[in-house]
Amino acid sequence: MLRPRAVYLVDYAGFCTPFNCRVPFATFLEHAKQHPQLNERSIWFMTRLMERSGIGEETGLPPAHHYVGTHKYCSVDAARSEFELVAFSAIDDLLTKTGIALDTVDILIVNCSLFCPTPSLVDMIINKYKLRSDIRGMHLAGMGCSAGMISVGLARNLLQVARQGAHALVISMETITPNYYLGTERAMLLPNCLFRIGGAAALLSTSSAKARFRLRHVVRTLTGAEDSSYQCVFQEEDREGHRGINLNKDLMNIAGNSLKANITAMGPLVLPAREQLMFAFSFIARKVIGKRVKPYIPDFRTAFEQFCIHAGGRAVIDELQKSLSLSDEQVEASRMTLHRFGNTSSSSLWYELAYIEAKGRMRKGDRVWMIGFGSGFKCNSAAWECIEPARNAHGPWATSIHRYPVDVPDVFKH
Repeated sequence: MLRPRAVYLVDYAGFCTPFNCRVPFATFLEHAKQHPQLNERSIWFMTRLMERSGIGEETGLPPAHHYVGTHKYCSVDAARSEFELVAFSAIDDLLTKTGIALDTVDILIVNCSLFCPTPSLVDMIINKYKLRSDIRGMHLAGMGCSAGMISVGLARNLLQVARQGAHALVISMETITPNYYLGTERAMLLPNCLFRIGGAAALLSTSSAKARFRLRHVVRTLTGAEDSSYQCVFQEEDREGHRGINLNKDLMNIAGNSLKANITAMGPLVLPAREQLMFAFSFIARKVIGKRVKPYIPDFRTAFEQFCIHAGGRAVIDELQKSLSLSDEQVEASRMTLHRFGNTSSSSLWYELAYIEAKGRMRKGDRVWMIGFGSGFKCNSAAWECIEPARNAHGPWATSIHRYPVDVPDVFKH
């Protein structure tokens, strides 16, 4: 009676970028050249970054970014339109897949970091779908790219106190429209080059009926008490007053330390006894003998069959592959998601899960590890167990899965 209720993932859906939102490299750079604030040095930097980013030619940007003089069209109305396009499309696909009635949704959670209008994004969904007046709605803002797993954890906790069989609808996305940086600071130009339009909707429940995955664990680690971690992804204004997101050069080192904290917490929950003992012996030896003893990195391949690593950029994926000793196939979903959709922030993990299923690699009983990173600095992860794999490749990969995987060169010449 005291045991927490099991929480299940009924299904999920990702926004499929329409063809008219597609932004090839040439288009992106041509628009950048028309910006009066950007000089040749900035254009050269953006070109080199795009060539080495791992992003392909089919990623998309919201409609406002397709106008020359982009900053003139990045209005609140345009941002609302982007949210409606992404969120409503994902929700409609999810409702079609699950066949659930909207009046059975008890909890609604939206995570979108940088767009917080009034009325809220939750209110926009309630108004669109005429949801119940007693629905529990929450909008998580400022949580960064790891907010998707925070939303899953929040939904799990709320479902514990809701009626048995209740449903929680989770929307994960980032609105790109109002966050176009107009200055020339290199660290603040990075988000312009990496982030793309995207989003996902997921339906969780305490009922196992029609469920496809079971949520085993959610582990959150926050290193924001350290100034360097707190400031490594920071929204601020540059010297000329242009607002943007500053990605610190120490970001990868901070992400690595945050990952170590997360796997230290996740390890005892999922690793077999042998791996736990090896890790414990290494930890004790380093405390007694000193740092001359090389730390033992547990082999998480003994605990999970599938891995979904936040597609934040090529460097993020490379670092995690090295840290966790993963094979190229085990990080393939992350690399291909980055190539096809770009960095879609908190929703990227759902695109990666969809890729694994679209390739037919998911099996009943497979354990899946989702790992997300975000501002603060946070590393949040979730462990799932597959109950019923997808029967087809319907979803965001439906029109392109037959072309993947593709070779992603170190430097892409266009």
